[in-house]
Amino acid sequence: MLLCIDIGNTNITFGLYEGETLGPRWRIRTIHDKMPDEYGILMLQLFRHRGYTPEHVTGVSIASVVPPLTPVFEAVCREYLGLDPLVVDAGVRTGVRIRYDNPREVGADRVVDAAAVRALYGVPACVVDFGTATTFDAISADGDYLGGAIAPGIGIAAEALFTRTAKLPRVEIARPPSVIGRNTVQSIQSGLLFGYVGLVEGMVARFRAELGPDMRVVATGGLAGLIARETSVIQIVDPWLTLHGLRIIYELNRLPSRFAGE
Repeated sequence: MLLCIDIGNTNITFGLYEGETLGPRWRIRTIHDKMPDEYGILMLQLFRHRGYTPEHVTGVSIASVVPPLTPVFEAVCREYLGLDPLVVDAGVRTGVRIRYDNPREVGADRVVDAAAVRALYGVPACVVDFGTATTFDAISADGDYLGGAIAPGIGIAAEALFTRTAKLPRVEIARPPSVIGRNTVQSIQSGLLFGYVGLVEGMVARFRAELGPDMRVVATGGLAGLIARETSVIQIVDPWLTLHGLRIIYELNRLPSRFAGE
């Protein structure tokens, strides 16, 4: 089986693939100062809970936007799985040409998402990723990564309201009963949810003006489903898009499965 690992600023997502089929998947909190042994033991516990052992894993594909954790997970793979992982970085075949001014500035997750959308849903496309940041990525009709836009994520906005004001509470990000909030919690929820819906609709319209009327809109990330229910501009919701892209890129590169000499 192929283990795909998406290391984000807020969450780390794991998934096991049998061929092209995504099986068990997990989402854990990103803790920057954890040691390889701590993540390794946790990963083995997650596997064991679903009836898997390290021997089931024959390859690993990793995307990381947290540079200090990249070598941590490389060590986890070598120590606990006996595998040399594929880390998506410069020099790795992705099937996506990057047209950014400086390609090294593009986060690995954004390239991986572009590879997934290109292969699974078609282009041109706009990928909206509701992560720590809310990102919009443009993929051309030729499948090239053109660039995009980055806005603060909903969680960051909610936390900023709580930490930078004297009286506003921390709230659950959820749909309020109506757009017009009848109390402070509902008012904050309305501003966060419907405010970001407006952001998405406005940005999608501007992307479509540049990419053309056939542009697909694919949403991913933890809050993609919540936002998609409030707008018709999102056509596809795929919460595991990055894992799918990691599988596709691994197949393009086809690493040897175990250490040389084993």
